[in-house]
Amino acid sequence: MDRSKLYRRFRTLLIANRGEIACRVIRTARAMGLRTVAVYSEADRDAMHVALADEAVLLGPSRARDSYLNVERLIEAARKTGAEAVHPGYGFLSENAEFAQACLDAGLVFVGPTAEMMTAMGSKSGSKALMEKAGVPLVPGYHGDAQDDATLAKAAEKVGFPILVKASAGGGGRGMRIVRSAAELGPAIVSAKREAKAAFGDDRMLIEKYVDNPRHIEVQIIGDSHGNLLSLFERECTLQRRHQKVIEEAPSPTLNPAQRETVCAAARKAAGAVNYVGAGTIEFVSDGKDVFFIEMNTRLQVEHPVTELISGVDLVEWQLRVAFGEALPLKQDEIKLNGHAVEARVYAENPTKNFMPSVGKISTWRLPAETGGLRIDAGYREGDTVSPYYDAMLAKMIAWAPTRDVAIDRLNRGLEESDVRGIVTNIPFLSALITHPKVRANAIDTGFIERELAALTSAAPAPGELELCAAVAAIVNDERQATQGEANSPLNSPWQTFGWMPVGRRQRSFAFRVGHGTEQKISLNYGSGPSTLVIGERELAFTVAPKDGGFDLTLDGVKSSVAAVIDGHELYLRTRNGRFDLHWVDPFGGESEEQTGADKIAAPLPGTVVAVLAEEGAKLEKGAPILTLEVMKMEQTLRAPYAGVLKSIKCKVGDIVQEGVELAVVEASEE
Repeated sequence: MDRSKLYRRFRTLLIANRGEIACRVIRTARAMGLRTVAVYSEADRDAMHVALADEAVLLGPSRARDSYLNVERLIEAARKTGAEAVHPGYGFLSENAEFAQACLDAGLVFVGPTAEMMTAMGSKSGSKALMEKAGVPLVPGYHGDAQDDATLAKAAEKVGFPILVKASAGGGGRGMRIVRSAAELGPAIVSAKREAKAAFGDDRMLIEKYVDNPRHIEVQIIGDSHGNLLSLFERECTLQRRHQKVIEEAPSPTLNPAQRETVCAAARKAAGAVNYVGAGTIEFVSDGKDVFFIEMNTRLQVEHPVTELISGVDLVEWQLRVAFGEALPLKQDEIKLNGHAVEARVYAENPTKNFMPSVGKISTWRLPAETGGLRIDAGYREGDTVSPYYDAMLAKMIAWAPTRDVAIDRLNRGLEESDVRGIVTNIPFLSALITHPKVRANAIDTGFIERELAALTSAAPAPGELELCAAVAAIVNDERQATQGEANSPLNSPWQTFGWMPVGRRQRSFAFRVGHGTEQKISLNYGSGPSTLVIGERELAFTVAPKDGGFDLTLDGVKSSVAAVIDGHELYLRTRNGRFDLHWVDPFGGESEEQTGADKIAAPLPGTVVAVLAEEGAKLEKGAPILTLEVMKMEQTLRAPYAGVLKSIKCKVGDIVQEGVELAVVEASEE
């Protein structure tokens, strides 16, 4: 094929994606002087990537299949805006060979590999056959064309349990199940196929030997159309949950220099088997001694920033230059490893409720400045809405330092200085994870998070004297600013609105609660003379100096920095002792708290019913599965809250249900 049709100079780039990766690509493209075009669904009309681009085109309704997965509408958007090239980002159609070919057929440059390369390496089963021929080490398994239940069951028995049932197309942990016995195999295949079909439009499965206590190591590669193929060191992505990466770092702290060269050489060999062009990642699993090829991702990875920070390379810029038809600017021996980088994925999810996705409007978005080795790739801003239709990742926080320990410290400091409210995030969980002693010591495997989940999601410490005083100061400071708009003078000034008097003293009482715990009380004394706070028998002199994002609170001569967010009766504080969520029990606030019973079988979030697993009238044990919802591209199974009879099912497969809608009724058994 004429390479000028595949790779050529262009001036306008359409980004066929959304969120953080769309923003990331737009920034580099604009820095290179390119005009950028965003696409969006109805749910993303006011999204950050839409605001950043030079132009934006509405694709259609909110559901991904009607917008971001609609090839015809994407090609039409490029035609309407004069875009000459398409960058697919990651996820959605980034590894879809038909989309890559459709771009070529429409006269567009596809910023990525060709459809043929994508087909060869994008299929987990096909790529394994290719790697076996090329001599790249493989995990024992089955990756044949026959997909009937008998064939898969026979393959599983031959490999030996435990095994991994995995979707041949796609990634991100979707369509993947660990199976430890023959009895679990049938239901696991049905569930994995359904999830894979919904996520990737392809329900083909492969069988692999499951490596217990494994490590996940991957190598970043990139090739150009002139025959150059480079590796840019490796990343360790062992900290995972449900096969989805949570923390990534580069280089791997597990490998020594000789092992590093071995795995990078294997990655170059794997990509060279298809004369690969573009950015990609070769993924390996390690048993602590050997590494085995598991798959290739024929696209940019979510975790690419850690590679950029240790190599000094802008991978998106290199992708675009390769698409221009240029040769890669460096040779293999010119790529130098510098320092260590660690990345954390910030998600809208609730770790204390089984990582249930959180949707809603972001009322507060405070992330630290990108200084001192800290980088933030975000796809949201204050005021944006997190919808239930897409992946729940809000941003990535990446820290670089000369050593791993310092990089972890910098990342943790960045997480501790972040406040995102209006939705629930995993930021406290990430901070607990990267500071865990075993993570520090690199004594981990891919099952580490599941084993340590209780400790990583344990309740926050009870608020102490500092936090109770800070809570009162936050409320009074907020009230003062609401009435005066003045934030420059301390609270003990006689001109503040909360109650200076020339003579006499008054007292105002406050009560706070953490969760459903007991109330903790504190009083504010004010009037003639300095204001004080009273906790039990202790009376503390205090002053407050407001500043951006919070205030400095001085108690008995000791000054502490406090970050505070007030949302109705909810107070979110960050002090030197950590994060604290307090409920202000306001006797005059007229508050009413809706109590939702744990036994209510209702949609936790908007989603689609994908399976009904029990029949009306069936006798159920506690925990028995009743139905499955697809929420934010992941399946959530709703179970019986107690033993009883399934009285009724109030939905059917295919129904789109809203949050809180009752889906089933279970009548408890008498015992």
